[in-house]
Amino acid sequence: MKTIAIKADEALWQNNMLPEGVLVRWFIADGELARAGHRVAEIRIEGALHDIVAPADGRVKIELGANCVIEPGSLLATLASTA
Repeated sequence: MKTIAIKADEALWQNNMLPEGVLVRWFIADGELARAGHRVAEIRIEGALHDIVAPADGRVKIELGANCVIEPGSLLATLASTA
């Protein structure tokens, strides 16, 4: 089994002044199976909402809850993939 990190992409902050954002909500519960390319969370940076998608199929282990402050590269969840 392979573990894959789901992180807040640093590129999302490229054109923003604030060094942080907020994890608005999860679209999947802890322990559920995610599908590659499907959105699993939503983050807000300077008022703009951004979807976070699963990089592969696998079981999600949420590391940060909704309304947590995040920074570029923050670990949001891990994905246990069998691929």
